Amino acid sequence: MNVSEKEMAEIVRNAGTVAVEGMQDESKADRAAYRIPAMLKERGIRLYPVNPKIQSSLGEKAYASLKEVPVKVDILDVFRRPDVIPALAEEIIALPPEKRPAVVWLQTGITHPEAEAKLEKAGFKVVSDACLGVLASRVRPKV
Repeated sequence: MNVSEKEMAEIVRNAGTVAVEGMQDESKADRAAYRIPAMLKERGIRLYPVNPKIQSSLGEKAYASLKEVPVKVDILDVFRRPDVIPALAEEIIALPPEKRPAVVWLQTGITHPEAEAKLEKAGFKVVSDACLGVLASRVRPKV
């Protein structure tokens, strides 16, 4: 399923919560996995960092795994290498329905067609190789 630019803009415009898989903390503030979530937060999106190597980021408690995130998020934003996407897809599919993200968003440079197809077959909308930050900067004003 290809998601059009218009659909992506609508997803971002309506998103209130984003879990960020692979998010970095302030010690790596130069990395996209910190800068893009920071920009999302500036635009009023509630963040849920997911990274077992950090305690918190941008003032938000970090979770060691996706299953620990306490709410259903609108978008799961993924900053992970393509080779770990199949295992991550399995983890996402294994989530109980009340915790499944509506959209799985693979950041720029991240694709894994087989895992994406599996996620789509399981009912997830998937965006790959696209920067959530670029879309958010276009369609969401800073708050």
